[in-house]
Amino acid sequence: MSKSNGQIWPYAIVISIVLIFAAGVTTVVIATKSPVEKSDAYMMDYHEADAKANDLIESRIAFDKKYKVEYITDSLTLNESTIKYKVSDLNSEKVCDANITVVITRPDSHQYDKQLNNPKIENGVYSFKSIKLEKEGRWDIMAKVSVGDVQRYYNVKADTRAKDAYEY
Repeated sequence: MSKSNGQIWPYAIVISIVLIFAAGVTTVVIATKSPVEKSDAYMMDYHEADAKANDLIESRIAFDKKYKVEYITDSLTLNESTIKYKVSDLNSEKVCDANITVVITRPDSHQYDKQLNNPKIENGVYSFKSIKLEKEGRWDIMAKVSVGDVQRYYNVKADTRAKDAYEY
């Protein structure tokens, strides 16, 4: 059995430092190639949403005490999807003076974002002009609904491969 004279430890320390440095550089390179998209659950930058969190919650509560919003689109498809919402008061009376702005986006990128304004209103149903989606898969449909001095954000996850949509 040969006895170690302690010369291996400096090499092990240098190799460890080089590997840690390489892992750090790799992390930075991968992170810059895959940028993080900003949060837009409230159709605004997440810093702004965080700063206004209490106001957004209070506004939603006030809206829900007076009105009801329903996403009534038949299904989301690649070709000719018509986004529809129904706005009514709590007595199920139609509301035809709401202001609705819709943004359709992919959850992982803002490259394919579509903003919809000026819906056609019939019997409390707000229909937006038909759109064509560029990619198959999941889409986030975010709406800002304002009636008078109250507003709320109504966000839905929909998929072109499935008929169902879910509020989040």
